[in-house]
Amino acid sequence: MAAAALTGLTIAEARDGLLAKDFSARELAEAHIGAMEAGRGLNAFLTETPERALAGAQEADRRIAAGEARGLEGVPLGIKDLFCTEGVATTAASRILQGFTPPYESTVTRNLWDAGAVMLGKTNLDEFAMGSSNTTSHFGPVENPWRRKGDNRPLVPGGSSGGSAAAVAAHLCAGATGTDTGGSIRQPAAFCGVVGLKPTYGRCSRYGIVAFASSLDQAGPITKTVRDAAILLRHMAGFDARDSTSVEREVPDFEAALSRPLKGLRVGIPKEYRVDGMDPEIDALWQKGIGWLEEAGLEAVEIGLPHTQYALPVYYILAPAEASSNLARYDGVRYGHRAEGGGDLLEMYEATRGEGFGAEVRRRIMIGTYVLSAGYYDAYYLKAQKVRTLIARDFAAAFEAVDVILTPTAPGAAFAIGEKEDDPISMYLNDVFTVPASLAGLPGISVPAGTDGDGLPLGLQLMAPSFDEETMIAAAAAIEARAGFDGAAAAGGA
Repeated sequence: MAAAALTGLTIAEARDGLLAKDFSARELAEAHIGAMEAGRGLNAFLTETPERALAGAQEADRRIAAGEARGLEGVPLGIKDLFCTEGVATTAASRILQGFTPPYESTVTRNLWDAGAVMLGKTNLDEFAMGSSNTTSHFGPVENPWRRKGDNRPLVPGGSSGGSAAAVAAHLCAGATGTDTGGSIRQPAAFCGVVGLKPTYGRCSRYGIVAFASSLDQAGPITKTVRDAAILLRHMAGFDARDSTSVEREVPDFEAALSRPLKGLRVGIPKEYRVDGMDPEIDALWQKGIGWLEEAGLEAVEIGLPHTQYALPVYYILAPAEASSNLARYDGVRYGHRAEGGGDLLEMYEATRGEGFGAEVRRRIMIGTYVLSAGYYDAYYLKAQKVRTLIARDFAAAFEAVDVILTPTAPGAAFAIGEKEDDPISMYLNDVFTVPASLAGLPGISVPAGTDGDGLPLGLQLMAPSFDEETMIAAAAAIEARAGFDGAAAAGGA
């Protein structure tokens, strides 16, 4: 097969083609390595590991020939550079971690390698996963492979998993890992016209993932199709005793859930998500999504999530608070960047952290430290925790009446790089539809469902009760089948 045909394959197609010996794992790896090199202008990868990919492909070909193929044998993946990878640099896209090579492997990536997957490299992200545009990386912004009609200005891919989303959309890898704290898998997936799935909090281990906000962070897949997301999630998930928040629960065959019947189920449409000034194109797409699910046999029901309006301010109190604590460990003593010059230990700490962290990370550390400080802890942090509980209760009550919830993924399509750089509040609003599920620890998936007037992709989001990814995946597949979205336009941008 031609290289372009190989890089255009989904994970399911690559898996099946390898088992049928239509092509070799080496040919598949070489095609993606070539695409990765040709697509460097997108800045989607921070570290490329072609030698490792070829070595993994050679082992995959041996196993396939011996009839010992595992679930992801020979499938080439991009890994968000927030996952520690033994012997391969992990930077979290920050200057402060430059030169850090982990001596251990994250549980999620270990699970993927144990399933036979092949690593092409580490993908770019917003620094320490803090951002919605992938422009806060110390190593420069990622470009979305999509362009507006008649306008060649580079667009943001969304964040923080923008490198992974852009790499999948541009066919630089068959699939990729991401992490989602407040929407960092789902929002970039919507901007790049791919599928992004955030599983239930505790479904995937956080061990070996550089922490942002520990009560929110969750790993998940970014893929070309819903089927691929189901395949990848099955091999990423699982209980891990090294992660105290990991839930000991059997991992289902998510791919089998694609054919689950939907007739008789109910889809909730939250009235609070119809925000003032909503883009008419987003609202129209939402209405289409409701119609598609009704065609699939679901009954649409209006529901209330009354505390949704507080989700964004709650998130931007709790997440920075946890970040200020988690990022205290980066001081230049044991690893990573250390500021040069004399002075005492405290001066070295201050200089290292001042140089090592970018503006957005410094902003969130200061906000977090402020809300945790004496006199403000009760007024902000404690109150935010109480409202978070109310948001979770709203969802619990809603799911007594419905099986899934449908909303837009983001309030608009991708915007130009630099367009909202001086307005952090406007940037934070990109997460307005994704943050509530994160605060409640619920699974969510973004499915590409159409394009706006400029020809840019738009996504629809489904949410489900905790650990019911299977129903969510089945409903997502129904939307995908009816939307008929064509992501081919993105691959040409690489």
